[in-house]
Amino acid sequence: MQFTPTQKKSAAWAAIAAVLLFLLWLLAPVLTPFAVAAVLAYALTPLVDGLVARSRNRLPRMLAVLVVELAFVLFVLALLLMVVPIVAKEAPLMRDQLPVLVAKLGSAAQPLLSQFGIELSLDPAAIRAWVLDYLGGNLEEAAGSLLTSLKLGGSVAFALIGNAVLVPVALFYLLMDWHRFVERVMELVPPRLRSGVDGFTREADDVLGQYLRGQLLVMVLLALFYSVGLALFGLDLALPIGVFTGLAIFVPYVGFGIGLVLALLAGLLEFAGSHGPSYALLMVAVVYGLGQVIESIYLTPRLVGERIGLHPLAVIFALLAFGQLFGFVGVLVALPASAVLLVAIRRARAAYLASRLYRS
Repeated sequence: MQFTPTQKKSAAWAAIAAVLLFLLWLLAPVLTPFAVAAVLAYALTPLVDGLVARSRNRLPRMLAVLVVELAFVLFVLALLLMVVPIVAKEAPLMRDQLPVLVAKLGSAAQPLLSQFGIELSLDPAAIRAWVLDYLGGNLEEAAGSLLTSLKLGGSVAFALIGNAVLVPVALFYLLMDWHRFVERVMELVPPRLRSGVDGFTREADDVLGQYLRGQLLVMVLLALFYSVGLALFGLDLALPIGVFTGLAIFVPYVGFGIGLVLALLAGLLEFAGSHGPSYALLMVAVVYGLGQVIESIYLTPRLVGERIGLHPLAVIFALLAFGQLFGFVGVLVALPASAVLLVAIRRARAAYLASRLYRS
């Protein structure tokens, strides 16, 4: 069987693409901080360009990069520091309410355990003494346990610290030289293909801008929903937990999971003595269950998927497929990558419909 030159060229490009995809999959752990920095650089470059343009080029680009990156780091730190008032509020509640909560759970479980011949006897005074010992006066032992756990998970802790340092450094250099990097890549495109590639990049850039605006809108709406929902159940920490959960949704699954755990812990400790543990479980099930349904079924498909032209089913499939192939980074870049792929598919379809093969 003889292959035409066009078929041979297509096969060669397909082989190159397959090798690149395999290398990306193989080097995913190493590429993670650079991929995150590249996504952030793409999103923050317009802010840097805007600062330089507003100053009529009197502001050095390095200073503009430092201002934008510092503002972004402060935003991330503010999001993380929202956990501080939650912990400060829950620490004394844990000392007071944990014995009551354990006693109530024991009383609720006793009838079920009695059916199997198991007798459960809990002493609230002893539980309270244990809690005060380990949460109040035994800080040295707690610190020692923490250090031991850090030693056991040293590689994980080292990787997290390394990424936390590497991402801002990579982001700084990418913001400084973003346009130069783009120009170097475009120089590799043959002149006869440059007009088509320019049109593709402009369309992809427009689609990605729509994605970022849609994602920001989803975050704001979810922060409002979780704050109001938790407040309606009477949770004192509804505002910080709700805002944290909504804004952390940008990191799929992880932000939602952390917010759910914080809300459950706060609810159990706050309502243990008044409404009982079942009230906290009901609060989390209703607010977070409904929030996840609204976000997955309506907000993300409609406000993000429709803005970039993806069908709701395609949004769900993209999140699952990219997560399966590339893990956490895949989930993070699933929708932006799908948006770019969608632009490529549109152009390939248009070229096919205009080709002789379709007309024949």
